[in-house]
Amino acid sequence: MTIRSPDISVVIPVFNEAANLRPLGARLVPALEGAGVTFEAIFVDDGSHDESLDELRALCAAEPRFRALSFSRNFGKEVAIAAGLDHARGRAAVIMDSDLQHPPEVIAQFVEKWREGYKNVYGQRADRATDPKMRTVFTELFYHVLEKFGDVSLPSGAGDFRLLDRQAVDALLSMRERARFNKGLYAWIGFKSIGVPFEVESRASGQSKFNFARLVRFALDGLMSFSSIPLKVWTWVGLAISGFALTMAAYYFVRTMLFGVDTPGFPSLIVSIAFFSGVQLISLGVLGEYIARIFNEVKGRPLYLVAEEVGGGETGASGTIEPRDDG
Repeated sequence: MTIRSPDISVVIPVFNEAANLRPLGARLVPALEGAGVTFEAIFVDDGSHDESLDELRALCAAEPRFRALSFSRNFGKEVAIAAGLDHARGRAAVIMDSDLQHPPEVIAQFVEKWREGYKNVYGQRADRATDPKMRTVFTELFYHVLEKFGDVSLPSGAGDFRLLDRQAVDALLSMRERARFNKGLYAWIGFKSIGVPFEVESRASGQSKFNFARLVRFALDGLMSFSSIPLKVWTWVGLAISGFALTMAAYYFVRTMLFGVDTPGFPSLIVSIAFFSGVQLISLGVLGEYIARIFNEVKGRPLYLVAEEVGGGETGASGTIEPRDDG
C-alpha cells in the first residue's frame, strides 16, 4: 500500500525539553490544521537526560501524525535537524525549536509564501529582546564578521525556524558534512527565498542549552565551514611581521654604522621571543582546527545513530539512516 506524502513535515529537535512538549503539541496541531495542510511532525530526541522520550511516546500514542526518533547519545542540534529531514516525507519541511520560542501559528504564513512559489521561507525575528545582552553583542559581531569574510550572506534575524520546499530539503540532504552550520547551509543552497517577520516568545519552561562555550564552538564551525580567512590571514600576518623585522634590521644597521654597537637588552629579547612564539602557536592552532575537521570527515562515520523510533508503525529501530531517495 502506498502512503500518500503529507504536505508538510515539521522537524523538531528536542534536548531536555520534557516540560515543553505537551504545550507544543497542543498548539502545533490546530496551527497546522488551520493552515489547511496535511502534515506529520517528527520529533528528534537528541540524547535527552530528562523525561523527554517518555513525553514523546505519550504524544505519538495520542496523535498518529506524530513520530519520534531517539538518538543513542547527544549528537547536537544541527545533526538532529539533519536526521529529522532524512525522515521527512512531506512536500515541504518546517524546522522549529521545541521550546515554543518559535510560534507554531506562524507556520500558516510560511505555507502561504510556499504556495506563492517560494522554496526557502525563513522566520525573521523582529528583535533579540529575549536574549541576554552579551549574547546579542557577540551574535551581531559574529554575523558581521561572517558577512564580511564568509562565502555566504545570512539574512538579518534568520535562524532555523523556516519552511523548505522538497527541492531545498533534498539539496540539504546531499550535504553530509559533520561540522554542520545549518544557517550557512540554508543560505548556500539558494532557491527563491523570503523572510516572514515574527516575535520570539519567551521559553515556556527551562533554560537555553547553549552555554557560552557551545556558542563559541558553534561560531567557529560557522566561520571555518564558510570561510578560509582564518587560514589566509596568517599569510598577511607573516608578511607584516617580516616587513617589521626587515625595517628594524635596517634601523639597527644604520644606527650601528653611525653610533657603534649597543649592549643588547635582555628584556627586549625575551619579549620578542615570546611574541613570535605566540604568533607561531596561534597559526598552528588555526591549522589544527582545519586539519581536525578534515580528519573527522575522512573517517566516514555516520552523522548519527538512532536507538529507537516511536510512532509511524516502526519501533525499536537502530543504526544509521541514509538520505531520502525519491527516485
